Amino acid sequence: MKRREFLTRAGAGSLIAGSALSVSNLAKATPKYKWKMVTTWPKNFPGLGTAANLLAQQINEMSGGRMEVTVYGAKELVPAFEVFNAVSSGNAEMGHGAAYYWKGKSEAAQFFAAVPFGLNAQEMNGWLYHGGGMELWREIYDEFNLIPAAGGNTGVQMGGWFNREIKSLDDLKGLKMRIPGLGGEVLKRAGGTPVSLPGGEIYTSLQSGAIDATEWVGPYNDLAFGFYKVAKYYYYPGWHEPGTTLEAIINKKAFNSLPKDLQTIVMSACKVANQDMLAEYTARNNDALQTLVHKHKVNLKPFPDVVLKKLRTLSDEVLTELAAKDKHSAKVYASFKKFRDSVMQWHDISELAYYNARNL
Repeated sequence: MKRREFLTRAGAGSLIAGSALSVSNLAKATPKYKWKMVTTWPKNFPGLGTAANLLAQQINEMSGGRMEVTVYGAKELVPAFEVFNAVSSGNAEMGHGAAYYWKGKSEAAQFFAAVPFGLNAQEMNGWLYHGGGMELWREIYDEFNLIPAAGGNTGVQMGGWFNREIKSLDDLKGLKMRIPGLGGEVLKRAGGTPVSLPGGEIYTSLQSGAIDATEWVGPYNDLAFGFYKVAKYYYYPGWHEPGTTLEAIINKKAFNSLPKDLQTIVMSACKVANQDMLAEYTARNNDALQTLVHKHKVNLKPFPDVVLKKLRTLSDEVLTELAAKDKHSAKVYASFKKFRDSVMQWHDISELAYYNARNL
């Protein structure tokens, strides 16, 4: 009996030890993926920078520690406008920025950030996720070894900060304004000079007089940058960026090296960040606007209708000409315009009709 009991205990002990060893070996065998995410934003900047932080956090937590994504702000690893190259080359596995910064790589990329008088945030998500936009975006970026994803949306932006009043289109002539993408092309057509600057350089450029005006995002971000200290007039609406999509770009080789469940986690985390950013701006913009107007005495002004109508005409010209000279832009613009025309019919009797009714 004692001998049998000894053998039973010994066998159980061996089984436990073997199981522990198997778990240990499994843990050692499970690969860990350490990624770098480079961004075009100042480190931890409200809304934009924190959206990149949230994206990394979601991936880290949903993967159960199998992935570790570390976020780097602009200039920490690479300059703001080198994010695309860094991820394309594999020097970083992931990036966070805005597609209109890469017009030098592909003119068509601009459509996936913001189009003047184009789609708002709700409509952009509709086009990207269910209207064929995402497929076109991936097709454009494929040659650069990149996989794009929507990684945030600011909603309708403000028209910008100016050191002169805008009463007519003539007031835009000779204006040096920080404004990227297609909006910058429209300003150029109106006689202004568009200037491309990363966020971290805008304040000093406006303060020094290197630029006369700037757009950035909206009250939440503009208050954080302190633009009210160096510009007199704050204009609305943001005709140039009616629903700006921020992008997460992923190195294709790094993404394909992940198992399927981690690939799903990465793409799902991008959707979370995309939705969360819009919710945050919706919640915080008006409080920031009230602070700007009532505490800092900002001169809040609407663009005159005559200016907006002319900018709309110039926008149509810019888009038509771009589509005529660039085959990728032609393909994307055709899809974009078809979706815009369709969704406008619905929103005229849904969203717009409701807003009008609410304001009676």
